[in-house]
Amino acid sequence: MLVIDLQNCKEIIAGDHTILRELLHPSTQGVRIRYSLAHAMLKPGETSRLHKLRTSEVYYILEGEGRMHIDHESAVVHSGQAIYIPPNSTQSLQNTGNSALKFLCIVDPAWRREDEKVL
Repeated sequence: MLVIDLQNCKEIIAGDHTILRELLHPSTQGVRIRYSLAHAMLKPGETSRLHKLRTSEVYYILEGEGRMHIDHESAVVHSGQAIYIPPNSTQSLQNTGNSALKFLCIVDPAWRREDEKVL
């Protein structure tokens, strides 16, 4: 059984400037999964840098509220919502609330540096 505690995951600043903790990745935990799972956070008033992935991605909003931008569309998002981001779409997320915007990032197939381009 593999149980991972968020507090034991190293905090990094991702290329898009979100605060990120990688929970599951097939190359680091040795698990037989296709996807990667990370916990991300944006502080109030911050916006992630515009970027795109070659792969699909899903954000699941845990806490807070913001505005999601995908290609030429945008929508208000809040806790309890899942957002599908198609492959090769430009994306950014803005925290419009007064508290941290916390969300999960699921990338399938698993995130690789060479699949991401920060614009």
